[in-house]
Amino acid sequence: MIIFLAGLQGVPQELYDAAEVDGAGRLRQFQHVTWPLLTPVIFFNLIIGIIGSFQTFTNSYVITEGGPANATLFYVLYLYNNGFKFFRMGKAATMAWILFVIILALTILVLRSSRIWVFYESELREEG
Repeated sequence: MIIFLAGLQGVPQELYDAAEVDGAGRLRQFQHVTWPLLTPVIFFNLIIGIIGSFQTFTNSYVITEGGPANATLFYVLYLYNNGFKFFRMGKAATMAWILFVIILALTILVLRSSRIWVFYESELREEG
């Protein structure tokens, strides 16, 4: 939320004033001023969220250690168990590389799609 707040504070007030002079209401200001200028912040949070979601470990390890009948056995916890509980270092290393490739692939996918939906003020796009 702090990152979103910083992004909102980075939107120049002059753009809202210009939109208001042009007759834009609050919804149009959000749609055409706020949203496009927040897309870099959304993009950053999306990348960090994807990486963080694949690294869910601490809660399931501390609270249940995988839970009853492996109900909370997430991938990273399974990787940890293989490496440090069962001493299957080869399997754990392979799982870590697989996790890396999956996160890399999703990150590249989001990076490539960002050309379509992320707006940077410093870049001028030629419409046409």
